[in-house]
Amino acid sequence: MINRLGIEKVYLACGNTDMRKSIDGLTAIIQECFQLDPFTASIFVFCNRKRDKIKIIQWENNGFWLYYKRLEKGTFKFPGKIDKSTVKIGTRELNWLLDGLTIYQKYAHEKVNAKKVI
Repeated sequence: MINRLGIEKVYLACGNTDMRKSIDGLTAIIQECFQLDPFTASIFVFCNRKRDKIKIIQWENNGFWLYYKRLEKGTFKFPGKIDKSTVKIGTRELNWLLDGLTIYQKYAHEKVNAKKVI
């Protein structure tokens, strides 16, 4: 189970990633290719070419978590290579992705940031 407490950002690495990479290889991509800091309160999500495997990197206190999920049937609806190297999404969209849905749900209710009850 992914620890979502304290997560501020979720980044998807667009396109495909070599799933033979370990924590060191994936954090090198985060720092060198994406120009992001892997030690922040963020989750970084990588997907393979066949879209049936996902790796997630997360820093927590004194070390990295590496989550790995392999589907026995079906594929993840992971965004392909676009102009940007990463796409920033919320934890809600991450849940959709892990459940086999696209991150662009046109029938989902929009998130509301209310200031007070009317």
